Amino acid sequence: MFIGKMTLSQSGLFGQIDDLQDLTFIERPIRRSLKTAEEIDKLTVDEDLNDIERAVYLLSSGQDVQRASVIVNLPNLVRQNPAETFRRVVPKVREVLHVAGADMQLAAAGSFLTILQDDIVLIQTHTHSILQIVLLNLDHRDAVVGNAWLETLLSAIDALPKETIRQEILSPLVSKAQLSQSVPARLASCRILGKVTAKFESSVVKKDLLPLVRSLCQDVEYEVRSCMCRQLENIARGIGLDHTKAVVLPELVELARDEGSTVRLAAFDTIINLLEMFDNDDRTRVIFPLVKTFCEKCFKADEAVLASLSFQYGKLCHGLSASFTDEQHLWFLEFYKKLCCLGLQHENGHCESQPYPLELENKYALVRRNCAYNFPAMVLFADPNHFLSELYRTFSSLCHDPEISVRRTAAEGFHEVVKLLGPNVHYVHKELITLLQDDSLEVLDALLNHLQETLELATSRGEGAGPESKQVNVPDLVPALVSAEQKAASSLRWRVHEKLLQRYSCLPRVISGDQIYFRFLQRMFNIITTNNVLPVQREAARTLCVFLRYNRKQEQRQEIITKIMQELAQGRSYWNRLRFLDLCEIATDLFSKSYFCKHFLIQALELVNDPVANVRYKLCHMLPRLRSTIRLPADKHLLQELEFCVRKLLCREKDKDVVATVRKTVLELDKMDIAEPYHKRHERDLLDQKKEKEETLLLEMELLERQQSEAKLVGEKHTEKKRRDSKAGLSGSKGMSGSASGATLSTSAGKEMRRAKLARSRSLSSHPSTPKMANADKTLKVKESGSCPGSGKSSIIPINDDALRSHHFNVASASSSLSSTPSTSSMPVLIRSNTSSSVDHRSNGSKDTQSRKLTIQRKSNSFGMQSGRE
Repeated sequence: MFIGKMTLSQSGLFGQIDDLQDLTFIERPIRRSLKTAEEIDKLTVDEDLNDIERAVYLLSSGQDVQRASVIVNLPNLVRQNPAETFRRVVPKVREVLHVAGADMQLAAAGSFLTILQDDIVLIQTHTHSILQIVLLNLDHRDAVVGNAWLETLLSAIDALPKETIRQEILSPLVSKAQLSQSVPARLASCRILGKVTAKFESSVVKKDLLPLVRSLCQDVEYEVRSCMCRQLENIARGIGLDHTKAVVLPELVELARDEGSTVRLAAFDTIINLLEMFDNDDRTRVIFPLVKTFCEKCFKADEAVLASLSFQYGKLCHGLSASFTDEQHLWFLEFYKKLCCLGLQHENGHCESQPYPLELENKYALVRRNCAYNFPAMVLFADPNHFLSELYRTFSSLCHDPEISVRRTAAEGFHEVVKLLGPNVHYVHKELITLLQDDSLEVLDALLNHLQETLELATSRGEGAGPESKQVNVPDLVPALVSAEQKAASSLRWRVHEKLLQRYSCLPRVISGDQIYFRFLQRMFNIITTNNVLPVQREAARTLCVFLRYNRKQEQRQEIITKIMQELAQGRSYWNRLRFLDLCEIATDLFSKSYFCKHFLIQALELVNDPVANVRYKLCHMLPRLRSTIRLPADKHLLQELEFCVRKLLCREKDKDVVATVRKTVLELDKMDIAEPYHKRHERDLLDQKKEKEETLLLEMELLERQQSEAKLVGEKHTEKKRRDSKAGLSGSKGMSGSASGATLSTSAGKEMRRAKLARSRSLSSHPSTPKMANADKTLKVKESGSCPGSGKSSIIPINDDALRSHHFNVASASSSLSSTPSTSSMPVLIRSNTSSSVDHRSNGSKDTQSRKLTIQRKSNSFGMQSGRE
């Protein structure tokens, strides 16, 4: 057995040796490919030759690579010495191109184009020699080379003078357009005709060029007819409206009925591009029947043309919409709906692909994708007010299409649809949720491109996206946004996840702060602390800072900052502490200097004691940014902290990279106040003041929202107590009316109520106050302050504890001074006095029991005086 093992190992070793020997055979051709001494001599050029002589020598006896180098450098030779270059070098180039390969031909085409476009040719004979070479190589046997020379000629036409074009190009063009020439030559003639038309007057075009155009439009080859048809747009714009209607339109009508599908498609595209040049009469009598016939024929038998038709359909409808009758308008709209459902069958409200051959199925998917691309244009065509009845089902079908490409295209244009719908944006809320929850990340990626605009428009009432627009609650929006983020996070496409987190920074303008706090905030912390992709972590930190910046609740803001300090600044992992420094860098851009210094600066400087050198290294890089947030002389103590941090790094630091960085940082800190211009510092201060005002405004908005919520609660309690008191008053009046005989109902009820009030006031003045009495006074204050005339709603809106106490204290003192004057007060004055004393009791506690007793006595006396008068 051991011998067998040895044999196996030896055979494996011999096999490896054989493999190594095979590698030696592979290396031999590499060694043989090295240049010999003879070949090196051939490549060597005499250094005493000037540029022109060297170029002539290399073109005559050099290698192909040397000749190509000369051709590429030809524009520089023309700039340096044009006369000698055209006399000696260009003829040699012409000789070389007869036998040159494709690479050298392409290089020559580029060089000659540069010469013609750069205006470095000064003599007509030089232009003539170049154009002769270009025209000679148009008929090259290699189609790629011939097309390159044609592009050179077409590009050069723009830079050539009119007379040169007439003499050098139009003369050979007539012969090349004849039927006796090859198909590539006639195709080149079509493109040259379309290009030179713009260089001449309409009379010259009509006299010299239109006969060639007609002959090429009636060529026996469909490729030539199609190419000439696509050039009719340039020709029509060159000859004007009158000649277009008389000459070009009949040719287009004839070509639109051609037997070749590519010719019909070219005619269709040209008609769409020239719609603005036809009047309403031509559109109604000629264009509409022609286009309608073309659409019907393509839909029934020509699937290959449907893709281009569907791509141009939006432009076609808008070009003809001004001339449509209602019936024609409806026909084009219905035809578009058919194109959107091409190749699909609808079962139970879902779109499913019908079984077609793969090639046909791909064509149908391309048609539906083009329809999704044109959908915003069709919304405008059908009128956004009729969206629900005309196009909603079609749009829902496109958003639920089985093909990913169709849904992705619908997502790309979703923001345009939302923008067009305006106040009817709620129609597509369901489709927005569908696209956010799509299984394909490609669809989500397409929707993310304009997600901020889409969400702001979708949650507004058609008043435009902005802080003044009223928000609308979109059902299931928050769960859809959460699931979209989870889907992007679980995939390997981290760039999509990064883009999504970047777009989520708009959520404070879309959903409430509580929804962000409870549904998204913890997720941002998890991404920062657990994700493995650094750009994603940094984007999550930026989004977290935006959430903190626009949160309106002080308690939530404080909890977020506390969590940042616990999980990031004081985190166990140095990676989390590095992310805290990234977050500080972001916070300096988002928050004002005072806010940053109050909540972040000290914690950032404490990382100077971090045990990991990477954290200290990053802190050293951030010191100039941290220094820019300190305002003197108010933040002098913070400047001392920063200087202490720098001294500690200079004295105790042992890591060489950190030491080198902190020394550079010290130099930057010394230059900060000196090197920065005044206007930049002034602009930065103005921006900081703006941020500080915004933060103050957020605090005021928080206070206002709290006041409104408390006022609403107090109003509800007041309404409920008033309703109970009214029920009790009705039952008391019924009892009094039954016991008092021989008197009217209103008189007896009024007397009984006055007696009851008088007795209740006397009993209150004769008994000491108890906790129950204090609670009753509080309840009475809430009830009666709302009914106090002249106070309005503002009298029941609490501001804060201190302001509340001072406000009610002033009211109480004012009312007590009013009640001390000897006058016959009315009932509303008594209510204000009682209210004031009750509120004063709340603010001062048990110390003002005596003053409240006096107020109750004044109330009872006033009741007695009033009842006596009555």
